[in-house]
Amino acid sequence: MTQNKKSEGVAPTRHFFTYYNTNIPKYWDEPALTDYDGDVSYTYGQMAEKMERIKFLLEAAEIGAGDKVVICSKNCANWAISLLSIAANKGVIVSIMDAFVAADIEKLVNHSDAKAIFAGESVWKRISVDNTPNVQLVVSTEDFSTLYARTDVQAKAQEKAVELFNKQFPNGYHKEDVAFITDNLDDLMIINYTSGTTSEPKGVMLSYRNISANVQYSQETIPNHAGWTEVCMLPLAHMFGMTIEFLYQVAGGCHVYFLSKTPSPTVLLKAYAETKPYMILTVPLVLEKIFKAKIFPALNKPIVKFLWNTPLLCKIVEKKIYQQLMQAFGGNLIWLITGGAAINAEVEKVFRRIKFPFVVGYGMTEAGPLICYEHWYKEVQGCCGKCVTRNELRIDSDDPYNKVGEILFRGEHVMMGYYKNPEATAQAIDSEGWLHTGDLGTIDKAGNLFIRGRSKAMILGANGQNIYPEEIEDKINNMPGVNESVVVDRKGQLVALVHPDEQVLRQSQYASMTIEQLMQQNLVELNKQLPHYAKLSSIELVAEEFAKTPKRSIKRFMYK
Repeated sequence: MTQNKKSEGVAPTRHFFTYYNTNIPKYWDEPALTDYDGDVSYTYGQMAEKMERIKFLLEAAEIGAGDKVVICSKNCANWAISLLSIAANKGVIVSIMDAFVAADIEKLVNHSDAKAIFAGESVWKRISVDNTPNVQLVVSTEDFSTLYARTDVQAKAQEKAVELFNKQFPNGYHKEDVAFITDNLDDLMIINYTSGTTSEPKGVMLSYRNISANVQYSQETIPNHAGWTEVCMLPLAHMFGMTIEFLYQVAGGCHVYFLSKTPSPTVLLKAYAETKPYMILTVPLVLEKIFKAKIFPALNKPIVKFLWNTPLLCKIVEKKIYQQLMQAFGGNLIWLITGGAAINAEVEKVFRRIKFPFVVGYGMTEAGPLICYEHWYKEVQGCCGKCVTRNELRIDSDDPYNKVGEILFRGEHVMMGYYKNPEATAQAIDSEGWLHTGDLGTIDKAGNLFIRGRSKAMILGANGQNIYPEEIEDKINNMPGVNESVVVDRKGQLVALVHPDEQVLRQSQYASMTIEQLMQQNLVELNKQLPHYAKLSSIELVAEEFAKTPKRSIKRFMYK
Protein backbone atom coordinates (compact mmCIF):
# COMPACT_ATOMS: atom_id res chain seq x y z
CA MET A 1 0.00 0.00 0.00
CA THR A 2 1.08 3.55 -0.54
CA GLN A 3 -0.12 7.04 0.19
CA ASN A 4 0.11 10.19 -1.88
CA LYS A 5 0.24 13.12 0.57
CA LYS A 6 -0.03 16.67 -0.69
CA SER A 7 -1.09 18.61 2.39
CA GLU A 8 2.18 19.60 4.03
CA GLY A 9 2.85 23.34 4.14
CA VAL A 10 -0.42 24.47 2.57
CA ALA A 11 -2.56 27.30 3.92
CA PRO A 12 -5.51 26.49 6.19
CA THR A 13 -8.90 26.18 4.54
CA ARG A 14 -10.65 29.51 3.94
CA HIS A 15 -14.44 29.84 3.80
CA PHE A 16 -15.49 30.50 0.20
CA PHE A 17 -17.39 33.59 1.40
CA THR A 18 -13.97 35.05 2.28
CA TYR A 19 -13.30 35.36 -1.46
CA TYR A 20 -16.76 36.83 -2.00
CA ASN A 21 -16.35 39.44 0.73
CA THR A 22 -13.16 40.63 -0.96
CA ASN A 23 -14.15 40.41 -4.61
CA ILE A 24 -17.77 41.56 -4.63
CA PRO A 25 -16.83 45.16 -3.66
CA LYS A 26 -13.81 45.00 -5.99
CA TYR A 27 -15.90 43.91 -9.00
CA TRP A 28 -19.12 45.69 -7.97
CA ASP A 29 -20.18 46.79 -11.46
CA GLU A 30 -18.72 43.83 -13.36
CA PRO A 31 -21.08 41.14 -14.75
CA ALA A 32 -21.44 38.11 -12.49
CA LEU A 33 -24.35 35.81 -13.38
CA THR A 34 -26.26 35.69 -16.68
CA ASP A 35 -28.84 33.34 -18.18
CA TYR A 36 -27.35 32.64 -21.60
CA ASP A 37 -30.75 31.74 -23.06
CA GLY A 38 -32.82 34.09 -20.90
CA ASP A 39 -33.23 37.67 -19.70
CA VAL A 40 -31.87 37.51 -16.14
CA SER A 41 -28.44 39.01 -15.44
CA TYR A 42 -26.66 40.36 -12.34
CA THR A 43 -23.56 42.40 -11.71
CA TYR A 44 -21.58 41.51 -8.59
CA GLY A 45 -23.25 44.34 -6.70
CA GLN A 46 -26.73 43.29 -7.81
CA MET A 47 -25.95 39.69 -6.92
CA ALA A 48 -24.94 40.63 -3.38
CA GLU A 49 -28.01 42.81 -2.85
CA LYS A 50 -30.32 40.06 -4.13
CA MET A 51 -28.61 37.58 -1.79
CA GLU A 52 -29.38 39.85 1.18
CA ARG A 53 -33.01 40.30 0.13
CA ILE A 54 -33.59 36.54 -0.24
CA LYS A 55 -31.76 35.93 3.05
CA PHE A 56 -34.24 38.29 4.75
CA LEU A 57 -37.11 36.49 3.02
CA LEU A 58 -36.04 33.23 4.64
CA GLU A 59 -35.59 34.95 7.98
CA ALA A 60 -39.03 36.57 7.74
CA ALA A 61 -40.55 33.16 6.99
CA GLU A 62 -38.90 31.82 10.16
CA ILE A 63 -36.54 29.57 8.21
CA GLY A 64 -33.19 29.90 9.92
CA ALA A 65 -29.74 28.47 10.53
CA GLY A 66 -29.57 24.72 10.01
CA ASP A 67 -32.97 24.51 8.31
CA LYS A 68 -33.07 22.54 5.06
CA VAL A 69 -34.11 24.34 1.88
CA VAL A 70 -34.55 22.51 -1.43
CA ILE A 71 -33.49 23.95 -4.79
CA CYS A 72 -35.13 22.09 -7.67
CA SER A 73 -34.92 24.00 -10.91
CA LYS A 74 -33.20 24.14 -14.27
CA ASN A 75 -29.79 25.81 -14.41
CA CYS A 76 -30.19 29.57 -14.15
CA ALA A 77 -28.75 32.63 -12.42
CA ASN A 78 -31.51 32.52 -9.83
CA TRP A 79 -30.57 28.94 -8.93
CA ALA A 80 -27.14 30.34 -8.05
CA ILE A 81 -28.65 33.27 -6.11
CA SER A 82 -30.86 30.83 -4.19
CA LEU A 83 -27.88 28.76 -3.05
CA LEU A 84 -25.84 31.79 -1.97
CA SER A 85 -28.81 33.25 -0.09
CA ILE A 86 -29.48 30.02 1.82
CA ALA A 87 -25.77 29.81 2.67
CA ALA A 88 -25.73 33.46 3.80
CA ASN A 89 -28.60 32.54 6.14
CA LYS A 90 -26.53 29.61 7.51
CA GLY A 91 -29.05 27.21 6.03
CA VAL A 92 -28.60 23.79 4.46
CA ILE A 93 -29.04 23.55 0.70
CA VAL A 94 -30.79 20.40 -0.57
CA SER A 95 -30.04 20.03 -4.29
CA ILE A 96 -32.44 17.88 -6.30
CA MET A 97 -32.42 17.38 -10.08
CA ASP A 98 -35.45 18.98 -11.72
CA ALA A 99 -35.54 16.08 -14.21
CA PHE A 100 -36.67 13.65 -11.49
CA VAL A 101 -40.32 12.57 -11.62
CA ALA A 102 -42.71 14.32 -9.22
CA ALA A 103 -43.03 11.39 -6.83
CA ASP A 104 -39.27 11.17 -6.42
CA ILE A 105 -38.90 14.92 -5.88
CA GLU A 106 -41.55 14.79 -3.17
CA LYS A 107 -39.89 11.73 -1.63
CA LEU A 108 -36.54 13.51 -1.39
CA VAL A 109 -38.09 16.73 -0.07
CA ASN A 110 -39.59 14.69 2.76
CA HIS A 111 -36.46 12.61 3.33
CA SER A 112 -34.37 15.78 3.71
CA ASP A 113 -36.82 17.36 6.21
CA ALA A 114 -36.87 20.50 4.05
CA LYS A 115 -38.92 23.46 5.27
CA ALA A 116 -38.83 25.43 2.01
CA ILE A 117 -38.40 24.91 -1.72
CA PHE A 118 -36.98 27.13 -4.44
CA ALA A 119 -38.72 25.64 -7.48
CA GLY A 120 -38.66 26.13 -11.21
CA GLU A 121 -41.94 26.54 -13.03
CA SER A 122 -41.94 23.02 -14.50
CA VAL A 123 -41.26 21.52 -11.06
CA TRP A 124 -43.98 23.53 -9.34
CA LYS A 125 -46.52 22.34 -11.91
CA ARG A 126 -45.67 18.70 -11.17
CA ILE A 127 -45.39 18.48 -7.40
CA SER A 128 -48.04 18.81 -4.69
CA VAL A 129 -47.37 20.45 -1.33
CA ASP A 130 -50.05 18.16 0.10
CA ASN A 131 -47.46 15.42 -0.27
CA THR A 132 -44.73 17.44 1.51
CA PRO A 133 -46.26 18.38 4.90
CA ASN A 134 -43.02 19.79 6.36
CA VAL A 135 -42.70 22.47 3.66
CA GLN A 136 -43.73 25.94 4.84
CA LEU A 137 -42.76 28.06 1.85
CA VAL A 138 -42.26 27.63 -1.92
CA VAL A 139 -40.43 30.36 -3.85
CA SER A 140 -40.15 30.69 -7.62
CA THR A 141 -36.70 30.63 -9.21
CA GLU A 142 -38.21 32.61 -12.09
CA ASP A 143 -38.67 35.84 -10.11
CA PHE A 144 -38.48 34.90 -6.38
CA SER A 145 -42.21 35.39 -5.92
CA THR A 146 -44.02 33.27 -3.34
CA LEU A 147 -45.73 30.27 -4.95
CA TYR A 148 -47.05 28.80 -1.70
CA ALA A 149 -47.14 29.71 2.00
CA ARG A 150 -48.50 27.34 4.65
CA THR A 151 -49.18 29.86 7.44
CA ASP A 152 -49.87 33.55 7.87
CA VAL A 153 -46.22 34.09 8.83
CA GLN A 154 -44.97 32.67 5.55
CA ALA A 155 -47.68 34.44 3.54
CA LYS A 156 -46.47 37.82 4.82
CA ALA A 157 -42.76 36.97 4.47
CA GLN A 158 -42.21 39.00 1.28
CA GLU A 159 -43.56 42.17 2.94
CA LYS A 160 -41.64 41.52 6.15
CA ALA A 161 -38.44 40.88 4.19
CA VAL A 162 -38.60 44.34 2.63
CA GLU A 163 -39.01 45.88 6.08
CA LEU A 164 -36.02 43.94 7.46
CA PHE A 165 -33.85 44.91 4.48
CA ASN A 166 -34.73 48.60 4.73
CA LYS A 167 -34.09 48.57 8.47
CA GLN A 168 -30.67 46.96 8.01
CA PHE A 169 -29.72 49.14 5.03
CA PRO A 170 -31.68 52.43 5.36
CA ASN A 171 -29.43 54.20 2.86
CA GLY A 172 -29.46 51.38 0.33
CA TYR A 173 -27.03 48.51 -0.15
CA HIS A 174 -23.42 49.50 -0.89
CA LYS A 175 -19.97 47.93 -1.29
CA GLU A 176 -19.06 48.49 2.33
CA ASP A 177 -22.12 46.48 3.44
CA VAL A 178 -20.77 43.20 2.02
CA ALA A 179 -19.95 40.96 4.99
CA PHE A 180 -21.17 37.39 4.54
CA ILE A 181 -20.58 34.97 7.40
CA THR A 182 -17.38 32.89 7.44
CA ASP A 183 -17.45 31.29 10.90
CA ASN A 184 -19.31 28.05 10.09
CA LEU A 185 -16.78 25.94 8.18
CA ASP A 186 -17.70 22.74 9.97
CA ASP A 187 -21.47 23.12 9.68
CA LEU A 188 -23.51 21.15 7.17
CA MET A 189 -23.91 23.11 3.93
CA ILE A 190 -25.38 20.74 1.33
CA ILE A 191 -27.36 17.54 1.10
CA ASN A 192 -26.88 16.42 -2.48
CA TYR A 193 -29.17 13.74 -3.89
CA THR A 194 -27.68 12.21 -7.04
CA SER A 195 -30.54 9.74 -7.52
CA GLY A 196 -34.24 9.91 -6.86
CA THR A 197 -35.22 6.32 -7.50
CA THR A 198 -33.39 4.15 -4.98
CA SER A 199 -35.36 2.52 -2.18
CA GLU A 200 -33.07 4.12 0.42
CA PRO A 201 -32.09 7.64 -0.77
CA LYS A 202 -28.43 8.59 -0.32
CA GLY A 203 -28.13 12.26 0.41
CA VAL A 204 -24.45 13.20 0.43
CA MET A 205 -23.77 15.60 3.34
CA LEU A 206 -21.08 18.16 2.56
CA SER A 207 -19.88 20.79 5.01
CA TYR A 208 -18.91 24.39 4.31
CA ARG A 209 -15.34 23.14 4.85
CA ASN A 210 -15.70 20.46 2.17
CA ILE A 211 -16.93 22.96 -0.40
CA SER A 212 -14.57 25.74 0.66
CA ALA A 213 -11.53 23.46 0.39
CA ASN A 214 -12.57 22.61 -3.18
CA VAL A 215 -12.99 26.29 -4.06
CA GLN A 216 -9.67 27.19 -2.42
CA TYR A 217 -7.77 24.42 -4.21
CA SER A 218 -9.22 25.59 -7.52
CA GLN A 219 -8.28 29.22 -6.85
CA GLU A 220 -4.75 28.25 -5.81
CA THR A 221 -4.28 25.97 -8.80
CA ILE A 222 -6.01 27.96 -11.58
CA PRO A 223 -6.54 31.55 -10.35
CA ASN A 224 -9.20 33.43 -12.34
CA HIS A 225 -10.37 37.03 -12.40
CA ALA A 226 -12.89 39.57 -13.65
CA GLY A 227 -13.22 39.74 -17.41
CA TRP A 228 -12.97 35.97 -17.85
CA THR A 229 -16.13 34.16 -18.91
CA GLU A 230 -17.36 30.61 -18.38
CA VAL A 231 -20.43 28.62 -19.46
CA CYS A 232 -22.10 26.51 -16.77
CA MET A 233 -23.50 23.56 -18.73
CA LEU A 234 -23.31 20.78 -16.12
CA PRO A 235 -26.27 20.42 -13.73
CA LEU A 236 -25.99 22.78 -10.76
CA ALA A 237 -27.65 20.04 -8.72
CA HIS A 238 -24.44 18.02 -9.11
CA MET A 239 -21.23 18.92 -7.34
CA PHE A 240 -18.99 19.37 -10.40
CA GLY A 241 -21.36 21.98 -11.84
CA MET A 242 -22.16 23.61 -8.49
CA THR A 243 -18.64 23.87 -7.09
CA ILE A 244 -16.35 24.22 -10.11
CA GLU A 245 -18.58 25.87 -12.71
CA PHE A 246 -20.22 28.30 -10.28
CA LEU A 247 -18.83 28.81 -6.75
CA TYR A 248 -15.15 28.75 -7.80
CA GLN A 249 -15.80 31.02 -10.79
CA VAL A 250 -17.59 33.66 -8.71
CA ALA A 251 -14.87 33.46 -6.04
CA GLY A 252 -12.45 34.88 -8.62
CA GLY A 253 -14.75 37.47 -10.16
CA CYS A 254 -15.59 35.67 -13.42
CA HIS A 255 -18.73 36.12 -15.49
CA VAL A 256 -20.78 32.89 -15.46
CA TYR A 257 -23.33 32.13 -18.18
CA PHE A 258 -25.94 29.52 -17.25
CA LEU A 259 -27.16 27.18 -19.96
CA SER A 260 -30.61 25.75 -19.29
CA LYS A 261 -31.02 23.82 -22.54
CA THR A 262 -29.86 20.25 -23.05
CA PRO A 263 -26.10 20.62 -23.72
CA SER A 264 -25.94 19.09 -27.19
CA PRO A 265 -22.73 19.77 -29.17
CA THR A 266 -24.63 22.20 -31.41
CA VAL A 267 -26.00 24.22 -28.48
CA LEU A 268 -22.65 24.21 -26.68
CA LEU A 269 -20.56 25.28 -29.66
CA LYS A 270 -22.93 28.18 -30.30
CA ALA A 271 -22.64 29.27 -26.66
CA TYR A 272 -18.84 28.96 -26.71
CA ALA A 273 -18.58 30.98 -29.92
CA GLU A 274 -20.64 33.81 -28.43
CA THR A 275 -19.29 33.91 -24.85
CA LYS A 276 -15.65 32.96 -25.55
CA PRO A 277 -14.96 31.13 -22.24
CA TYR A 278 -11.51 30.83 -20.69
CA MET A 279 -12.44 27.43 -19.22
CA ILE A 280 -14.74 24.64 -20.33
CA LEU A 281 -15.83 21.80 -18.07
CA THR A 282 -17.60 18.97 -19.79
CA VAL A 283 -18.01 15.21 -19.93
CA PRO A 284 -16.19 12.81 -22.31
CA LEU A 285 -19.35 11.97 -24.25
CA VAL A 286 -19.73 15.57 -25.46
CA LEU A 287 -16.08 15.81 -26.50
CA GLU A 288 -16.24 12.50 -28.32
CA LYS A 289 -19.32 13.61 -30.28
CA ILE A 290 -17.58 16.85 -31.28
CA PHE A 291 -14.53 14.87 -32.38
CA LYS A 292 -16.57 12.39 -34.41
CA ALA A 293 -18.40 15.22 -36.13
CA LYS A 294 -15.51 17.63 -36.75
CA ILE A 295 -12.09 15.98 -36.44
CA PHE A 296 -12.12 12.24 -37.19
CA PRO A 297 -13.74 12.58 -40.66
CA ALA A 298 -10.94 14.94 -41.68
CA LEU A 299 -8.24 12.66 -40.24
CA ASN A 300 -9.60 9.74 -42.26
CA LYS A 301 -9.16 11.51 -45.59
CA PRO A 302 -6.24 9.89 -47.48
CA ILE A 303 -4.16 13.05 -47.92
CA VAL A 304 -4.71 14.17 -44.32
CA LYS A 305 -3.93 10.69 -43.03
CA PHE A 306 -0.71 10.70 -45.07
CA LEU A 307 0.36 14.09 -43.68
CA TRP A 308 -0.66 13.06 -40.13
CA ASN A 309 1.69 10.07 -40.28
CA THR A 310 4.60 11.79 -42.03
CA PRO A 311 7.39 13.31 -39.91
CA LEU A 312 7.66 17.09 -40.15
CA LEU A 313 4.65 17.35 -42.50
CA CYS A 314 2.43 16.19 -39.62
CA LYS A 315 3.01 19.55 -37.95
CA ILE A 316 0.84 21.18 -40.61
CA VAL A 317 -2.13 18.97 -39.72
CA GLU A 318 -1.53 19.27 -35.98
CA LYS A 319 -1.55 23.06 -36.21
CA LYS A 320 -4.70 23.07 -38.32
CA ILE A 321 -6.59 20.79 -35.91
CA TYR A 322 -5.45 22.89 -32.95
CA GLN A 323 -6.72 26.06 -34.61
CA GLN A 324 -10.05 24.48 -35.58
CA LEU A 325 -10.67 23.21 -32.05
CA MET A 326 -9.63 26.48 -30.42
CA GLN A 327 -11.94 28.41 -32.71
CA ALA A 328 -14.80 25.97 -32.07
CA PHE A 329 -14.42 26.53 -28.32
CA GLY A 330 -14.56 30.32 -28.65
CA GLY A 331 -10.92 31.26 -29.21
CA ASN A 332 -10.01 32.25 -25.62
CA LEU A 333 -9.74 28.79 -24.09
CA ILE A 334 -7.02 28.22 -21.48
CA TRP A 335 -8.33 25.04 -19.84
CA LEU A 336 -10.58 22.25 -21.13
CA ILE A 337 -11.38 19.91 -18.24
CA THR A 338 -13.31 16.67 -18.43
CA GLY A 339 -14.21 13.94 -15.96
CA GLY A 340 -17.01 11.74 -14.71
CA ALA A 341 -16.19 8.87 -17.05
CA ALA A 342 -13.30 7.47 -19.07
CA ILE A 343 -12.48 9.34 -22.26
CA ASN A 344 -11.85 7.54 -25.52
CA ALA A 345 -8.13 6.79 -25.82
CA GLU A 346 -7.92 7.95 -29.45
CA VAL A 347 -9.56 11.27 -28.63
CA GLU A 348 -7.15 11.80 -25.74
CA LYS A 349 -4.19 10.84 -27.93
CA VAL A 350 -5.09 13.55 -30.47
CA PHE A 351 -5.47 16.15 -27.70
CA ARG A 352 -2.08 15.27 -26.25
CA ARG A 353 -0.36 15.20 -29.62
CA ILE A 354 -1.51 18.70 -30.67
CA LYS A 355 -0.76 20.00 -27.15
CA PHE A 356 -4.29 21.21 -26.57
CA PRO A 357 -4.95 22.58 -23.03
CA PHE A 358 -6.92 19.47 -22.11
CA VAL A 359 -7.16 17.86 -18.67
CA VAL A 360 -8.74 14.63 -17.42
CA GLY A 361 -9.69 15.02 -13.76
CA TYR A 362 -11.19 12.65 -11.21
CA GLY A 363 -13.75 13.24 -8.52
CA MET A 364 -17.06 12.20 -7.02
CA THR A 365 -19.98 13.77 -5.21
CA GLU A 366 -18.72 12.48 -1.86
CA ALA A 367 -15.56 14.59 -2.31
CA GLY A 368 -17.39 17.74 -3.25
CA PRO A 369 -16.14 16.81 -6.00
CA LEU A 370 -12.36 17.01 -6.55
CA ILE A 371 -9.99 14.09 -5.87
CA CYS A 372 -7.29 14.35 -8.55
CA TYR A 373 -6.09 16.99 -10.99
CA GLU A 374 -2.95 17.98 -12.87
CA HIS A 375 -2.11 20.81 -15.29
CA TRP A 376 -2.49 19.74 -18.92
CA TYR A 377 1.19 20.29 -19.73
CA LYS A 378 2.20 17.90 -16.94
CA GLU A 379 -0.53 15.27 -17.22
CA VAL A 380 0.46 11.81 -18.41
CA GLN A 381 -1.47 9.97 -21.14
CA GLY A 382 -4.16 7.76 -19.63
CA CYS A 383 -3.99 9.20 -16.11
CA CYS A 384 -6.37 11.57 -14.34
CA GLY A 385 -3.93 13.68 -12.34
CA LYS A 386 -2.56 13.62 -8.82
CA CYS A 387 -4.22 13.89 -5.42
CA VAL A 388 -5.40 17.42 -4.63
CA THR A 389 -3.90 19.32 -1.70
CA ARG A 390 -5.33 19.04 1.83
CA ASN A 391 -6.06 15.40 1.07
CA GLU A 392 -4.31 12.07 0.56
CA LEU A 393 -4.88 9.15 -1.74
CA ARG A 394 -4.09 5.48 -1.38
CA ILE A 395 -4.47 2.34 -3.50
CA ASP A 396 -5.68 -0.65 -1.51
CA SER A 397 -3.19 -3.06 -3.04
CA ASP A 398 0.03 -4.74 -1.96
CA ASP A 399 1.61 -3.49 -5.19
CA PRO A 400 -0.17 -0.22 -6.10
CA TYR A 401 2.20 0.48 -9.01
CA ASN A 402 1.27 -2.70 -10.86
CA LYS A 403 -1.64 -4.41 -9.12
CA VAL A 404 -5.12 -2.87 -9.30
CA GLY A 405 -6.77 -1.96 -6.01
CA GLU A 406 -9.61 0.21 -4.75
CA ILE A 407 -8.94 3.96 -4.67
CA LEU A 408 -9.16 5.34 -1.13
CA PHE A 409 -9.29 9.06 -0.34
CA ARG A 410 -9.03 11.05 2.90
CA GLY A 411 -8.93 14.72 3.88
CA GLU A 412 -10.70 18.09 3.79
CA HIS A 413 -12.86 17.19 0.79
CA VAL A 414 -14.44 14.03 2.22
CA MET A 415 -18.15 14.24 3.01
CA MET A 416 -19.67 14.15 6.49
CA GLY A 417 -21.68 11.05 5.53
CA TYR A 418 -25.05 10.12 4.07
CA TYR A 419 -28.10 11.87 5.55
CA LYS A 420 -30.04 9.59 7.90
CA ASN A 421 -28.15 6.57 6.57
CA PRO A 422 -25.44 5.54 9.06
CA GLU A 423 -25.12 2.06 7.56
CA ALA A 424 -24.21 3.42 4.12
CA THR A 425 -21.89 5.96 5.74
CA ALA A 426 -20.03 3.21 7.62
CA GLN A 427 -19.63 1.26 4.40
CA ALA A 428 -18.25 4.29 2.55
CA ILE A 429 -15.92 5.77 5.21
CA ASP A 430 -13.85 3.43 7.37
CA SER A 431 -12.67 3.94 10.95
CA GLU A 432 -9.49 5.69 9.75
CA GLY A 433 -11.42 8.23 7.69
CA TRP A 434 -10.71 6.71 4.27
CA LEU A 435 -13.46 7.18 1.71
CA HIS A 436 -13.87 3.96 -0.29
CA THR A 437 -14.57 5.26 -3.79
CA GLY A 438 -15.61 1.98 -5.39
CA ASP A 439 -13.23 2.80 -8.25
CA LEU A 440 -10.21 0.69 -9.11
CA GLY A 441 -6.81 1.98 -10.11
CA THR A 442 -3.04 2.06 -9.89
CA ILE A 443 -0.57 4.89 -9.39
CA ASP A 444 2.94 5.52 -10.64
CA LYS A 445 5.87 6.63 -8.52
CA ALA A 446 5.17 10.29 -9.35
CA GLY A 447 1.68 9.95 -7.84
CA ASN A 448 -0.29 9.93 -11.10
CA LEU A 449 -3.55 8.01 -10.78
CA PHE A 450 -4.70 5.57 -13.46
CA ILE A 451 -8.31 4.45 -13.17
CA ARG A 452 -8.90 0.88 -14.31
CA GLY A 453 -12.66 0.70 -13.77
CA ARG A 454 -15.47 0.54 -11.28
CA SER A 455 -15.32 -2.29 -8.77
CA LYS A 456 -19.05 -2.84 -9.34
CA ALA A 457 -18.57 -2.95 -13.11
CA MET A 458 -15.63 -5.35 -13.01
CA ILE A 459 -16.36 -8.78 -14.51
CA LEU A 460 -14.64 -11.84 -13.09
CA GLY A 461 -13.48 -14.12 -15.90
CA ALA A 462 -13.96 -17.87 -15.92
CA ASN A 463 -10.38 -18.44 -14.77
CA GLY A 464 -10.40 -15.65 -12.21
CA GLN A 465 -9.14 -12.86 -14.46
CA ASN A 466 -10.36 -9.33 -13.74
CA ILE A 467 -12.04 -7.88 -16.83
CA TYR A 468 -12.71 -4.14 -16.93
CA PRO A 469 -15.53 -3.47 -19.42
CA GLU A 470 -14.63 0.22 -19.71
CA GLU A 471 -11.32 -0.72 -21.33
CA ILE A 472 -13.09 -2.84 -23.95
CA GLU A 473 -15.74 -0.17 -24.53
CA ASP A 474 -13.00 2.38 -25.13
CA LYS A 475 -11.80 0.30 -28.10
CA ILE A 476 -15.30 -0.38 -29.44
CA ASN A 477 -16.30 3.28 -29.32
CA ASN A 478 -13.45 4.13 -31.67
CA MET A 479 -14.68 1.73 -34.34
CA PRO A 480 -16.71 2.78 -37.41
CA GLY A 481 -20.46 2.91 -36.97
CA VAL A 482 -20.38 2.94 -33.16
CA ASN A 483 -21.98 5.76 -31.20
CA GLU A 484 -21.60 4.20 -27.75
CA SER A 485 -21.43 0.78 -26.13
CA VAL A 486 -21.84 -1.23 -22.94
CA VAL A 487 -20.11 -4.58 -22.37
CA VAL A 488 -22.08 -7.10 -20.29
CA ASP A 489 -21.53 -10.61 -18.98
CA ARG A 490 -24.10 -13.20 -20.06
CA LYS A 491 -23.48 -16.55 -18.41
CA GLY A 492 -19.74 -16.31 -18.87
CA GLN A 493 -19.93 -14.79 -22.38
CA LEU A 494 -19.00 -11.16 -23.01
CA VAL A 495 -21.46 -9.29 -25.21
CA ALA A 496 -21.15 -5.71 -26.46
CA LEU A 497 -24.39 -3.75 -26.64
CA VAL A 498 -23.88 -1.08 -29.31
CA HIS A 499 -25.97 1.94 -30.25
CA PRO A 500 -24.94 2.34 -33.91
CA ASP A 501 -24.25 5.36 -36.07
CA GLU A 502 -25.75 4.26 -39.37
CA GLN A 503 -24.69 7.46 -41.12
CA VAL A 504 -21.27 5.85 -41.50
CA LEU A 505 -22.79 3.68 -44.26
CA ARG A 506 -22.86 6.78 -46.46
CA GLN A 507 -19.08 6.66 -46.61
CA SER A 508 -17.79 4.96 -49.75
CA GLN A 509 -15.79 2.24 -47.97
CA TYR A 510 -18.89 1.03 -46.11
CA ALA A 511 -21.57 1.75 -48.74
CA SER A 512 -21.97 -1.90 -49.76
CA MET A 513 -22.41 -3.14 -46.18
CA THR A 514 -25.31 -3.35 -43.77
CA ILE A 515 -24.81 -2.10 -40.22
CA GLU A 516 -24.91 -5.74 -39.04
CA GLN A 517 -22.10 -6.67 -41.42
CA LEU A 518 -20.04 -3.72 -40.25
CA MET A 519 -20.49 -4.77 -36.62
CA GLN A 520 -19.39 -8.30 -37.46
CA GLN A 521 -16.26 -6.85 -39.07
CA ASN A 522 -15.74 -4.72 -35.96
CA LEU A 523 -16.08 -7.82 -33.78
CA VAL A 524 -13.34 -9.64 -35.66
CA GLU A 525 -10.99 -6.65 -35.53
CA LEU A 526 -11.73 -5.97 -31.88
CA ASN A 527 -11.03 -9.53 -30.74
CA LYS A 528 -7.61 -9.34 -32.36
CA GLN A 529 -6.81 -6.56 -29.85
CA LEU A 530 -8.06 -8.37 -26.75
CA PRO A 531 -6.56 -11.10 -24.55
CA HIS A 532 -8.26 -14.46 -24.88
CA TYR A 533 -10.20 -14.14 -21.62
CA ALA A 534 -11.67 -10.76 -22.66
CA LYS A 535 -12.77 -11.58 -26.22
CA LEU A 536 -16.38 -10.82 -27.13
CA SER A 537 -18.81 -13.51 -28.23
CA SER A 538 -21.04 -11.06 -30.11
CA ILE A 539 -22.13 -7.49 -30.73
CA GLU A 540 -25.82 -6.75 -30.21
CA LEU A 541 -27.39 -3.62 -31.70
CA VAL A 542 -29.49 -1.31 -29.50
CA ALA A 543 -31.93 1.02 -31.24
CA GLU A 544 -31.97 3.86 -28.69
CA GLU A 545 -29.19 5.77 -26.93
CA PHE A 546 -28.31 4.30 -23.55
CA ALA A 547 -30.01 5.84 -20.53
CA LYS A 548 -27.75 8.30 -18.77
CA THR A 549 -27.32 10.05 -15.46
CA PRO A 550 -27.61 13.87 -15.38
CA LYS A 551 -23.82 14.10 -15.79
CA ARG A 552 -24.10 11.94 -18.95
CA SER A 553 -22.64 8.70 -17.60
CA ILE A 554 -24.34 5.55 -18.88
CA LYS A 555 -26.59 3.82 -16.35
CA ARG A 556 -24.92 0.47 -16.91
CA PHE A 557 -26.95 -1.23 -14.17
CA MET A 558 -29.92 -1.09 -16.56
CA TYR A 559 -28.25 -3.30 -19.13
CA LYS A 560 -27.76 -7.05 -18.89
